[in-house]
Amino acid sequence: MFSSRARGLLDFCMAVLCVWTAYHHTPAGALVRKASAWAFSTQSTARPLLAFYDGMTGTTLAAPMVAPEVSLVRALTSAEALAWGTHLALKGMDARARAPATALAQEQGISMSTLVDPVEGPVAARRLLSGLAEDFPREEARVTAVFVGRVPARYAQERAEAEGGALTLEALSRQLPPGFEAASVGAAQALALSTAFGLAWPVSEGARVTSPFGERNHPVLGTRKMHTGVDLGVPTGTAVAAVAEGVVRRASEDSVNGRVLVLDHGRGVTTAYCHNSELLVRVGEQVTRGQLIARSGNTGRSTGPHLHYQLELASRPMDPLKFRASVRTVSQDAPF
Repeated sequence: MFSSRARGLLDFCMAVLCVWTAYHHTPAGALVRKASAWAFSTQSTARPLLAFYDGMTGTTLAAPMVAPEVSLVRALTSAEALAWGTHLALKGMDARARAPATALAQEQGISMSTLVDPVEGPVAARRLLSGLAEDFPREEARVTAVFVGRVPARYAQERAEAEGGALTLEALSRQLPPGFEAASVGAAQALALSTAFGLAWPVSEGARVTSPFGERNHPVLGTRKMHTGVDLGVPTGTAVAAVAEGVVRRASEDSVNGRVLVLDHGRGVTTAYCHNSELLVRVGEQVTRGQLIARSGNTGRSTGPHLHYQLELASRPMDPLKFRASVRTVSQDAPF
């Protein structure tokens, strides 16, 4: 009898624990908490739904990333970069998810087919964003409006401004009415992509790409493996610069990457710099665009002096050359 009661008590406790976990740590629980807070005009402590779909802090990208289909002929301005990011984020979504953007575009006489066109899309996206600039001066709010609609975005903007603090995408996502949180994933994608378009280059523009992004025969292991960055053929001791302002998340050494740095640039964008001979910054340090952060080398699993440069959007490696305007030659005989 005691064993049966004990088992029943244990089952009850486990059921309560499961309900508590679901309420505090799942998207469904977040929706319930947000809806309750909205209904009773209280402040919700629920994380935005974005946070449940990725381990990154702040922004997250749940859907597959879409890279540019056409080559850039020149460096982009900040407005152009935001338009490109918005165009590519829309291109990667299905018709239902594009509904708010479609409605806004129709107000300005822009068709969705134009917005997702590889050539005309970025220009159309810039026009769409310009039409929202008066109501949404901040980029985060403007892009949010594209993906959730004008009214929900204005509601979130007003509540976020009333709270004070920075008007970040995360702050806006917390204030969206129930049911709109997941839609702002598109805004996170657009902002991450626009940030990637604005990155500088870690070494001289003239440095050769000795191994591009993509699958290759690994020069040391001899097997077919994915190369998640680009290798830049530069002599040992070459100055390595931060491609944008950010925070140093990793500054360490291992047998594969050698002396490696990882910078977090916000909006889900990180860059990595591997095989250095010397690291000049420490974990937690704030760096500025163009700041000297390391000197290249030949440490770790490497066959010769070079810099492995890697770009990741929400922990997904992307080809850095897709976001660059300049063209570089590739030497198949150079070190990896």
